[in-house]
Amino acid sequence: MRNLLLNPVLNKEFKLRFRSFKGFLGLAFYLLALSILIIGFIYLETKNSPMGLFRPDQSRSMFMMLSFIQMGLILFITPGLTAGVISGEREKQTLNILLTTNQSSTSIILGKLISSVSFLLLMIVASMPIYSIVFLFGGISPGQVVTILGYYIFTILAFGSIGIFFSTLIRRTIIAMISTYGVTLFLTAGSAFLYAISMSVSQMGMAANNPVPYFFAMLNPMIILLGFLEPNAFRELSSQSGGGIDFPLSAAYLISYTIIFLIMIMISIRKLRPNMKVKSKG
Repeated sequence: MRNLLLNPVLNKEFKLRFRSFKGFLGLAFYLLALSILIIGFIYLETKNSPMGLFRPDQSRSMFMMLSFIQMGLILFITPGLTAGVISGEREKQTLNILLTTNQSSTSIILGKLISSVSFLLLMIVASMPIYSIVFLFGGISPGQVVTILGYYIFTILAFGSIGIFFSTLIRRTIIAMISTYGVTLFLTAGSAFLYAISMSVSQMGMAANNPVPYFFAMLNPMIILLGFLEPNAFRELSSQSGGGIDFPLSAAYLISYTIIFLIMIMISIRKLRPNMKVKSKG
């Protein structure tokens, strides 16, 4: 595993991405913007409070707001970071040179994936100390923060694999990027829209024990995030409430996107060298 991840491709990408002053300047501005947002939120809440207090429920609301902002950032930036990593090499005519090295297709694909989302992961991890401000006022446990952080990392890798998939299959970066954003839009806004429609159909009594809303909900990262923050938000999807399925949404999300991740990565590895066949020895 060490030889798979610590390879020349990954080392080169890390040096190119983390030696740039603009990258760390962008990270500083991002953390500054989050800090201003939190301070502004606390100021407005205490100003509007009759006794100038900041209550634990307000701290929880602030945490939820920051969590959704971070998730929106992930869903918006991840496709742009990953959709051009292979097609960009092809357009610069450096992919053939990369393929002539002794690096396997697996190490190239995983190296490109990890390096492309590494800066986004750094932004998420670097913002965790800012999240700790909510502990001063209560309302949030450390376990929730760790759970949300792990959820962020998993979602970044899952949606990053979709970008790698289209970047490997499609020769032009702009088309690969449009395709990646299209799939991301369907899995977020599209699934939320279909979930709302299917739930309205179920509530009108047109379909008893309708499991369709559950399947749309388990594909939507925003809905799953809300389920982490408000565990009782989607109790109507359980079989006891007429939803037809009694299985945790978060577990269904992890299973489905793990399958998507593995399929995307395996196809990308196979399609990276489509015309190169391994000859058997002897």
